[in-house]
Amino acid sequence: MRPRSIAEVARLVAAGDSFDRCLANFLDEFRAAPSEAMLAEEPQRLAAAENELGATQDAYLAAAVEELAREMTLTCPSWTSDPTRALRQPWFASNMASLRAVLLHESPASFRARNLFVSRNALSRA
Repeated sequence: MRPRSIAEVARLVAAGDSFDRCLANFLDEFRAAPSEAMLAEEPQRLAAAENELGATQDAYLAAAVEELAREMTLTCPSWTSDPTRALRQPWFASNMASLRAVLLHESPASFRARNLFVSRNALSRA
């Protein structure tokens, strides 16, 4: 199933689907026909009590939506600015210490603001 909204991504992940696959499929759908409606509905929280993976995914969804809205010059939904959608501790897309400097430098502002450090093409499917 290809999610048609960011909220649907979270619903599928909460039901046990792969976060990476759902987000990648959503990116394909969004880039084929971008709309504010696809970003507007706040996704359910994936973080259960003290669930580090879910908290990272919640922050990642907010960062992705902010970045997509910026790329497409769409209005960014207000739910993305909720401070609970940011991490307390830095999260790096790679465990390799040698890549941390690259990720610190390349990470888009919407990700850095949430303490997520990813490559500049983190939302790319190419």
